[in-house]
Amino acid sequence: MVQSTLVSTIYVNPATGNDAASGSRGVPLKTLSRALRQASNGTIIQLATGTYNAASGEVFPLVIPAGVMVVGNEATKGKGILIQGSGEYASSTFGIQNITFLLLSNTQLLGVTVTNPVNKGTGVWIESTAPTLANNTFANCRREGVFVTGTAKPAIFGNVFWQNAASGLMLARNSKAEVVRNLFQETGFGIAISDAAAPFISDNTLVANRTGIVLSRDARPVLRNNILEKNTNGGLIVNGNAIPDLGSKQDPAGNIFRNNGEFDFQNATSVALVCVGNQLNPAQVKGDVNFQAATEDTPSTASFISNFPDVQGHWAAAFIQAMVDKGLLSGFPDGTFQPEAPITRAQYAAVIAKTFNQPISNQIRNFTDISDNFWATPAIMRAAGMGFISGFGDGSFRAGQNLTRIQAIVSIVNGLKLSGGNPNGLNQMSDRVQIPSYATNAVTTAIQKLLVVNYPQTDQLEPLRDITRAEVAAIIYQALVALGQSDPIASPYIVQPEADVPSFSDLQGHWAEPFIRGLVSINVTRGFSDGRYQPEAPMTRAQYTALITAAFNPTPKRPDREFKDVPRDFWARNAIQQAARGGFVGGFPDQTFKPSQNVSRLQVIVSLVNGLELQGGDGNTVKFFTDYNAIPESVQKYAATAIAQGIVVNYPNPKQFQPNREATRAEVAAMVYQALVAINRLNAISSAYIASP
Repeated sequence: MVQSTLVSTIYVNPATGNDAASGSRGVPLKTLSRALRQASNGTIIQLATGTYNAASGEVFPLVIPAGVMVVGNEATKGKGILIQGSGEYASSTFGIQNITFLLLSNTQLLGVTVTNPVNKGTGVWIESTAPTLANNTFANCRREGVFVTGTAKPAIFGNVFWQNAASGLMLARNSKAEVVRNLFQETGFGIAISDAAAPFISDNTLVANRTGIVLSRDARPVLRNNILEKNTNGGLIVNGNAIPDLGSKQDPAGNIFRNNGEFDFQNATSVALVCVGNQLNPAQVKGDVNFQAATEDTPSTASFISNFPDVQGHWAAAFIQAMVDKGLLSGFPDGTFQPEAPITRAQYAAVIAKTFNQPISNQIRNFTDISDNFWATPAIMRAAGMGFISGFGDGSFRAGQNLTRIQAIVSIVNGLKLSGGNPNGLNQMSDRVQIPSYATNAVTTAIQKLLVVNYPQTDQLEPLRDITRAEVAAIIYQALVALGQSDPIASPYIVQPEADVPSFSDLQGHWAEPFIRGLVSINVTRGFSDGRYQPEAPMTRAQYTALITAAFNPTPKRPDREFKDVPRDFWARNAIQQAARGGFVGGFPDQTFKPSQNVSRLQVIVSLVNGLELQGGDGNTVKFFTDYNAIPESVQKYAATAIAQGIVVNYPNPKQFQPNREATRAEVAAMVYQALVAINRLNAISSAYIASP
């Protein structure tokens, strides 16, 4: 089977553990405190689901020693693994503090939930060290979730900061940090940066906080590709002598400010700040800000010239102005356009009737709630006759009802009688489960025709939300482009269709075809140069690691390890290293990896359960398999978990596991696909071969 890397692992379970036990998987310790006392450099501490607090025996603050990794469940951001408590710590830079965790050098805290319920309590304190925090949740701390100070240089990736009293993340003194892909929501300040701190803040979402980012004193952060949205007071405020890096002509910042309360960006300093390539509304900017073009010939969105003050700097400004210039849209008497306002069905019909000149092919019906003297009646009748809109089953039209995004997409596709979508196109939408079944074909066609414009994230369709006037301008303009009646407008928010899934000569009608095509459509696997996929061929350990890294992009959980039979120029070396660090595979006691050895079906199951840290399952469920006695007792719980998560796929007999048989490329693809379903990355596929007791 896939061997575990030879690293000391201590298991902790607050419900069933005993601090007098060995700390093995079978007899875990009870407290994290005990595990930390006996841990040394290179130790992994694996936490079971449960609450770790004073009542369960924990002694705070919890100090993670140098080189030690504490791991919960990264796939769920630590859901169900709650570490709650506080203790005094004497900081060399800030005096006595109430903290839950202190992280020393080269430590890792992964997949846990941290709460400090004490007044002015901090979840994690990082002082002049360089730890990693990844895929955790910091919630309901009475001051901040994480405090970084001294000369600390932590890596803070993929965490959730939620409902912390003062701030989600505070950076002070001369600290630096990489703060990437985190969510800061419903807290005081999302991120607060003070003193001479100079972190790199990238690809974070800060939503519904009091203020998104607050800078003070001599802070010097670099801000790139962050989304600051719906923060009560504002998006970004700069105080004191702080100077954020908000982009240059060579490196546009790409931050998005949207629907914040009093301001998107407030410069409260005495000097002008440069802003290049950010999406914001200049009407929501306070203080001296110098907007500059991203390049000499391509203006930034903030500098786009519009006839409307509330469109200047808007992400859809170019679409709106183009539609206005064509006479297809107009503003309001007060001189505004109101890009974020919803649009009613009657207003939408008026735009459609003015924009398109399709043949009247549908029989026009009389709507029970539309009178002859209603202002939009002619437009409604024309739009309905062209096939863009229709009424409801009770004969009404409901002219005052707001239009949704999915209704607009279906309307354009139906009205223009478009076809030719890629059936796998929905895979690129992270919220595809919200798309009504009647609309899936229309959405795939719209994506293929470049009609879909998603702001601020192209992978979020938000199909059931009311569509805004700005979004209507964008989708109708894109329809005119598709008809060859308008020139394309460059926008990063136009959803680009994925390349068509290749047609493999040996895959037609194969039992695993839908699983394989699903992975191919998201570039996780591919076929061979001769046009075949070779679904019945075995898969080597090296090939398996390449598939795993493409599918899951594992984050490090274990130290690096060199395998003596994997040379530096080996084609899969990087994939092997990443999969090993991520806990999916390991080496053998003789320091080899055996990359050309074929993987077995059981090895794949154990690897996926281990690497994704999946849980659940009743050990008795393995008896569903007629050959369950062939599964070693030591790994039957992995098989039970895999069954519970829907990962086990058996062909031709779903009741026959065949654990020791070499896994085929088709079987590996099917089980990896199902693992992606288990972590909510892909839609489920109906198959008779998924083991389901």
